[in-house]
Amino acid sequence: MNFKESVTPEEIEKLELIAFPGDIEIITEEGPRFDAAIRDLASCRMIGFDTETKPVFQPHAPRCPTALLQLSNENTSYLFRLHSLGLPKPLADILASKTITKVGAAVADDVRGLQHFAHFEPARFMDLQRFAEQYGIKDKSVKKLTAIILSRRVSKAQQLSNWEAPQLSWPQQLYAATDAWICLVMYKALLAS
Repeated sequence: MNFKESVTPEEIEKLELIAFPGDIEIITEEGPRFDAAIRDLASCRMIGFDTETKPVFQPHAPRCPTALLQLSNENTSYLFRLHSLGLPKPLADILASKTITKVGAAVADDVRGLQHFAHFEPARFMDLQRFAEQYGIKDKSVKKLTAIILSRRVSKAQQLSNWEAPQLSWPQQLYAATDAWICLVMYKALLAS
């Protein structure tokens, strides 16, 4: 299958919206829900991966630490709130696993942000931006990749919201879940093509 090199904002606006259709689990502490999430993720061969950071709007202000780690399979998207949870060893072990492919976009920056919490050797990270180049796709953003690969549009309305808020709003949860899951869906679509 041939994919377009790039897509215009006007073309994207005409596309149908896509969002994560499964269960969203917010994990704020270690315990039974954390353990169940780790078991589920450890059983996967491939998962979607992303992180969110509270934006800083002042020039030259230091960057905030990573606030959220999103790991998603087809059915469940796990949102790990790192400012309360940190990066416990079982979670770092998922990121270091040589048997689980973690698919994301621009993963190097995200991994660096996570290594401020705990040292781990990242393994089997697939950068969708680089992978898509093999299919002649020049655009890099998740929004544009989604339009080109899936002919769908993802909402980016929550991108610059406060990821350290005491409670994540439903639009934030859906945005975060979708961003990780959609990378997995696109990777599988490219492989299948």
